[in-house]
Amino acid sequence: MTEFTTLEVIWFILIAVLWLGYFILEGFDFGVGMLLRVVGKDDTEKRMVLHSIGPLWDGNEVWLLVAGGATFAAFPEWYATLFSGFYLALFLILAALIMRGISFEFWGKNDSPGWRATWEWSLIGGSFLASLLWGVAWANIVNGVPINAEMMYTGNLFTLLNPYALLGGVTTVLLFLTHGALFLSLRTTGEVEARARSLANRFAPLSALAVTGFLVWTLVNQSRGDGIEWISAAVAAVAVFGAVYAITASNRNPLRAFAGTAVSIAGMFIALFIDLFPNTMVSSTAAAFNMTLHESASTNYTLSVMTVVAVIFVPVVLAYQGWTYYVFRHRLSTEDFDDMKSPIDLIAEKTGGTPGGPSSSGPASAGGATDGPKA
Repeated sequence: MTEFTTLEVIWFILIAVLWLGYFILEGFDFGVGMLLRVVGKDDTEKRMVLHSIGPLWDGNEVWLLVAGGATFAAFPEWYATLFSGFYLALFLILAALIMRGISFEFWGKNDSPGWRATWEWSLIGGSFLASLLWGVAWANIVNGVPINAEMMYTGNLFTLLNPYALLGGVTTVLLFLTHGALFLSLRTTGEVEARARSLANRFAPLSALAVTGFLVWTLVNQSRGDGIEWISAAVAAVAVFGAVYAITASNRNPLRAFAGTAVSIAGMFIALFIDLFPNTMVSSTAAAFNMTLHESASTNYTLSVMTVVAVIFVPVVLAYQGWTYYVFRHRLSTEDFDDMKSPIDLIAEKTGGTPGGPSSSGPASAGGATDGPKA
């Protein structure tokens, strides 16, 4: 019988929650990024698409930083094996995230079509690559990778590119595309909203099919015999239901459809974490080499201190991010960007306030930083 402490289980659950938050929130960012040139047909529409996630995307990535930091502090052996064994794959993800970040910043620095096309494709490529590789990575973590008795990964990058993991990557890409299209249908108006709804209707059935196939394959791979696979199967069913619900609600109620894709993403990764428990890494070399919570965890004192810190600061972070979403809740239209307004001007206009100083009429609003989504 595997031994683990209450604090180890608590921190495993908290880390799972952090990853869920990241994939649900950053998932629509990835989807919007991949759809930039499909829903945006001219610079005004593309600017509107970028501004829909401009004030949000970097805050959403905080969930990734906290998840990584929490894993390092709570389960250092897990962190060491994961980040050393998956080094090249994680480096590619980091490169993709960097490509996305600089694309947001640089797109509006020059009016040249070539310049803007370069950063548009950079955003699309970075969003696609990150979406694909996150699915591949987590599928491998759950399914198992070559790990020896010293907790060292003995495979290479191509070991990770197996059929099951690639299906996981395709599933996350399709889910994030649907999630992003529905987000745009909630945040935009006019032709952009219409195109986003149409794309959501196309991608939703594909994402439902991919989620179903991937989770069925995951359940078939289970041979635990301890009853926990039934919990995983129940959560997997919820994930499939969320994807199917997004199909039926996408035309009638985009908000409910968006909630459906969020439930599908959450259900899929909850099922994976349930399947992983009580391990942190599964060895395909031999079951005896599986890394358990207890073997991977920090000391009880460290976990206790981390718990106190989390109780104090996590509510603050959630409150701040909730406030950010509330401030940038209004729909965007092409008319909002005829004179290249900054986000500050958009907030003032939507709420009936007065735009702030030179940002609405001075040189800063005509180009440079305020021409991009993070002005």
